[in-house]
Amino acid sequence: MLGNFEYCNPTKLYFGKKSILKLETELAKYGKKVLLVYGGGSIKKNGIYDEVVGILKKCGKEVAEVGGVMPNPTYEKLLEGAKAAREFGADLILAVGGGSVCDYCKGVSVSAHCKEDVWEKYYERFEEPDCRIIPVGCVLTMVGTGSEMNGGSVITNTAKKMKVGMVFGEEVFPKFAILDPEYTFTLPKYQMVSGIFDIMSHIMEQYFSGDDDNTSDYIMEGLMRSLIHSSRIAVKDPRDYEARSNIMWTATWALNTLVAMGKETDWEVHMIGQAISAHTDATHGMTLAAVSLPYYRTVMPYGIKKFARFAVNVWGVDGKGKTDSETAQEGLRVMEKWMREIGLVLNAGELGVTSDKLGAIADSTLITQGGYKVLTREDVIKILGESLVG
Repeated sequence: MLGNFEYCNPTKLYFGKKSILKLETELAKYGKKVLLVYGGGSIKKNGIYDEVVGILKKCGKEVAEVGGVMPNPTYEKLLEGAKAAREFGADLILAVGGGSVCDYCKGVSVSAHCKEDVWEKYYERFEEPDCRIIPVGCVLTMVGTGSEMNGGSVITNTAKKMKVGMVFGEEVFPKFAILDPEYTFTLPKYQMVSGIFDIMSHIMEQYFSGDDDNTSDYIMEGLMRSLIHSSRIAVKDPRDYEARSNIMWTATWALNTLVAMGKETDWEVHMIGQAISAHTDATHGMTLAAVSLPYYRTVMPYGIKKFARFAVNVWGVDGKGKTDSETAQEGLRVMEKWMREIGLVLNAGELGVTSDKLGAIADSTLITQGGYKVLTREDVIKILGESLVG
């Protein structure tokens, strides 16, 4: 049965070629001081930085910068950004980059004026902000997280060996996001396919929860089929606009909260993957790829009908004459073939995981309640061990 829910997504999107020209329209809505935030500097090499700064200057904005946001933003970096935003008196935080930069900026937006311990309030107690929130806008240059249209902010506490995601309410969602698929063309293949699997994992985390025959499941099956089709094209030709635009749009819909409505959701693959990143600083999407097959083989017996449906409706498996278990297992085999085809990491050893780290990674793994099976610590260690032979 479809559960009761409330739905609101306040983010305004500008999608397509030259959508950056809409930035001027949005900047007019905010005060004079803009904190410009970006990652390792690739936007300075590909010209996006100059384009954005040119628009900011044209609009008469006073600009301060926070660069060097890492792929797994740290708590120390978050506090640095919060201090910069507070001391500058930022009226708007403009994220130019991928999901990590967008996540980071949302964290900064609720931390700059927070009077409490930020980590404890947001990433341990998971409380909503009760202070002034600085509005955030995004110019997306890498797809995968869906952070451009949700309230998520994932931060790594290196001292505690914890990578934790806080999902804030709609008041923290970006006010606007600019999505030009051409901005993703120069992304290295490793990052592109990592983002592709992050999208796939977002959908599966919501799909494999409950056996309700509801609209969300049909939407998700279509999104997954679209992603699989476009990923194959993009791997062969990264500059194929149609493929890259479909991947970008699928990423947004995968995690803009819509398909989760009325459903329980799982997120255990993300919890294990984030724990790996906390210990190894590995690329997020690749950690998800490394543990997904061991995880889903573990929980599949508890949701066998849904896995059989996944095999047939997403991967085109012919279930005629097969049991649900046989169909489901074939579906995961076909998925594994696709994962290898596009170049994903299936062995966690390639990401820095070693057998002596399994217990510590398990201890850093948050256990969720929304999947087909609630894992024990021993289950997590077993999944991690199987990921070493993927």
